[in-house]
Amino acid sequence: MKILITGAKGFVGKNLCEALKNIRDGKDRTRNIKIDEIFEYDIDTEKALLDGFCEKADFGFNLAGVNRPKDNSEFIEGNFGFASELLGALKKHNNKCPVMLSSSIQATLIGRYDSDYGRSKKMGEELFFKYSEETGAKVLVYRFPNLFGKWCRPNYNSAVATFCNNTANNLEITVNDRNTRLELLYIDDLVTEMLDALEAKEHHCEFDGIDTVITENGKYCAVPTTHKVTLGEIADLLERFKNQPKTLLMPEIPNNSFAKKLYSTYLSYLPGSKVSFPLKMNIDERGSFTELLKTENCGQFSVNISKPGITKGQHWHNSKWEFFIVVSGHGLIEERKIGSDEVLRFEVTGEKIEAIHMLPGYTHNIINLSYTEDLVTLMWANEQFDPSRPDTYFEKV
Repeated sequence: MKILITGAKGFVGKNLCEALKNIRDGKDRTRNIKIDEIFEYDIDTEKALLDGFCEKADFGFNLAGVNRPKDNSEFIEGNFGFASELLGALKKHNNKCPVMLSSSIQATLIGRYDSDYGRSKKMGEELFFKYSEETGAKVLVYRFPNLFGKWCRPNYNSAVATFCNNTANNLEITVNDRNTRLELLYIDDLVTEMLDALEAKEHHCEFDGIDTVITENGKYCAVPTTHKVTLGEIADLLERFKNQPKTLLMPEIPNNSFAKKLYSTYLSYLPGSKVSFPLKMNIDERGSFTELLKTENCGQFSVNISKPGITKGQHWHNSKWEFFIVVSGHGLIEERKIGSDEVLRFEVTGEKIEAIHMLPGYTHNIINLSYTEDLVTLMWANEQFDPSRPDTYFEKV
């Protein structure tokens, strides 16, 4: 399959091109798509190449468009004129391959979307539908809402990109109305839909005003997953992400949630100076103990380093329980139920990594059996440590 992408250097184009290259090069084998060539076309591409691309293409993605022109007349030229040129070249070569159009929800021309930009997008849509009627070629017209994700240009036409960039770089963000609600589409969800379209599995829809209604025989196409959030919610989440290196607290980021997608987007804007950050090591003559990560509802992770011959622990908990996972060295873990003489013993080594439960109501320790090497143990506790309620009581095993 030979695929043409116009606007290949833009936000959507770059993400889609990289996804297609992964499939072409055998790095992504999750798709039933064979890609032979990818024709990348953008504003600085030699114009004569477009004709040859349109002759050979088996599928076309028209992502080219104008968002922020110096003059409003450029909307028509960029969003309608180029589409005419593209479809004209396909028609010249009698190439009836499927072709996708990146339109905008603003093409509904409803309320604040009634603009020169929206009208230019609407004209492009009508051009594509007319082309389909004349040639019988399959067209897929997508009206995208606000987009966000890695590689999106800040201070341009994405509030999320600007907020992420500014927060990551300690710059102020301006929120005029925290209750302003946006419909947002994540770039990876968009790319997934584009790959679905290549497999003829695109999602169709109609529109109820500006609301997308997924329906099997809809005139338009749509990405089925979007997120409706307020500017205030976005700003609050970003502040929590920014503070994570200080608090070590990881906010809830459930699978497919907006928070998860926003966090990935935020991280893509971090300057090099923030990619790494120090952790507080509690060091004494026995070794060190360092908290790594805390979660809101699933406890915390730490790393414990014991010097040769050292015993640590010798305490028990009522409700708290832990996993001890030795990743380097040679040690012995002992556990004894309070009020009993029976001791559970587990010899552990980084050569055979296993997880050992520290049971509630059992006093426990960990002993470094080596006289030359440190013992390194990854620890997980089912709750964050609370100094006002430590639930930790000294007693030797």
